[in-house]
Amino acid sequence: MYQDFYGRSIRSDFVQQEGVVCDFVSSDSWVILSPIEQSIKQKIEAVGTPLKDWDINIYRGVLTGYNDAFIISTEKRNEILVNCQTEDERIRTAELIRPILRGRDVKRYGYDWAGLWLINAHNGLKSKGIKPVDINDYPAIKEWLDNGGVAYNGKMYKGFSQIEKRSDRGDTPYNLRNCAYMEDFSKPKIVWAELARTGNAFALDFGNNMVGNTGYILTVPSNNQDELLYLLAFLNSRSMLYSLNQITTRFDENGWRWLRQFVEQLRVPPLINKNEILSIVATVTKDNKQEVSEILNNVIADIYNFTDEEKAYINQTLSR
Repeated sequence: MYQDFYGRSIRSDFVQQEGVVCDFVSSDSWVILSPIEQSIKQKIEAVGTPLKDWDINIYRGVLTGYNDAFIISTEKRNEILVNCQTEDERIRTAELIRPILRGRDVKRYGYDWAGLWLINAHNGLKSKGIKPVDINDYPAIKEWLDNGGVAYNGKMYKGFSQIEKRSDRGDTPYNLRNCAYMEDFSKPKIVWAELARTGNAFALDFGNNMVGNTGYILTVPSNNQDELLYLLAFLNSRSMLYSLNQITTRFDENGWRWLRQFVEQLRVPPLINKNEILSIVATVTKDNKQEVSEILNNVIADIYNFTDEEKAYINQTLSR
């Protein structure tokens, strides 16, 4: 007769039928897995390297402290540009206002931009001698931030008093908070939503878009597009979704939270079958992405050496 944690008796036949052998030989957290789950985990660990050990950068999207003021519609952007008094002011104002993606805009292998813009009144980068934005150089933007009006979401932005009292701010109420990685938003990058209803929702952006605080970005120091595409294929794969599912619980029945601390634990093989994967990713379009994703799922599963039984188990687990 066996006993449980509380000293209660457990039938030996139950232990023999339902028991799982686990080797607790490392300092890692204890995880109770079935034999097939242990096999899948071991195969992923055998060929994959945690993303935290890759030469990459992962950052959260921009925090404005008051989105109704600093995120504007295309209509409001055009109005601000019309209100510029000189061509020079209009040019520098247009450069300061950047397109922005919200987490919900990002889809698998693409995004649906909602026509929103960020007033990127950054707080400078002292390490590189970049000064904070001086709002007095942008009178038309200052007029909007001072006086307010109808925000992008239909709410009323009441003007300066609302941005003045926010805690997430820079040197002045007109400036965004310090962001040491501001330049990374101008690089080629992978973008994704913190909460994804479809499982995986990673897309490649070539440096034009900012990303809001409900999303993340991933850049590589070399700006190597092939490396980004390779990582994109894995991050959008069923194997990675299964791995995330083992690391954390779902947000709800239909949602996964792709937080940085979880994404960094995902194990991706270092450029195995790179050319094959890149050639497949290059064929993705809006119309065929489901079909191409399935091809990539099979290629990536083979890289991890999953058996047909293990592939079926992964599919079954994710469909629950």
